[in-house]
Amino acid sequence: MTQLYLVRHAKAGERRLWTGDDVDRPLSKKGWKQAEHVAKRLAKLEPTVLLSSPYVRCIQTLEPLAERIGGTVEIDQRLAEDELVQPVLDLLADAPDGAVMSSHGDIIPAVIHRLRKSGTKVLTPVDWRKASVWVLKRDKRGKIVYATVRPPPPI
Repeated sequence: MTQLYLVRHAKAGERRLWTGDDVDRPLSKKGWKQAEHVAKRLAKLEPTVLLSSPYVRCIQTLEPLAERIGGTVEIDQRLAEDELVQPVLDLLADAPDGAVMSSHGDIIPAVIHRLRKSGTKVLTPVDWRKASVWVLKRDKRGKIVYATVRPPPPI
């Protein structure tokens, strides 16, 4: 089986206090620490590609990982907040083995619920907190058969 990783972006500044466009809202100091811990965990797993929502906080969540592996973060609109679920499922089907994807608190639960409905076994209690990492295991046909979640780093 092969694995994909779906990361909820790390802690960002509070939405209600942010005066600019929400797309540009960056990680907080705590969020940067979470991103560093996520990078440390995932770098060991030899990620192949880093895909992110176009939102700054999602990109920044993967930047420490990109630095560790000498890669770049690629933008994929399908991972953005308020997007439809089916295109994300299509992305999961087409993503290369070892892909790491950063998205949002509306997209990830919707994806996991749809995967469950299609027969994916979720082997751990769900965790939607910021900087949590979903590990999705695909069989030889590309179907995601198992999902587990790693909780956010304790910070």
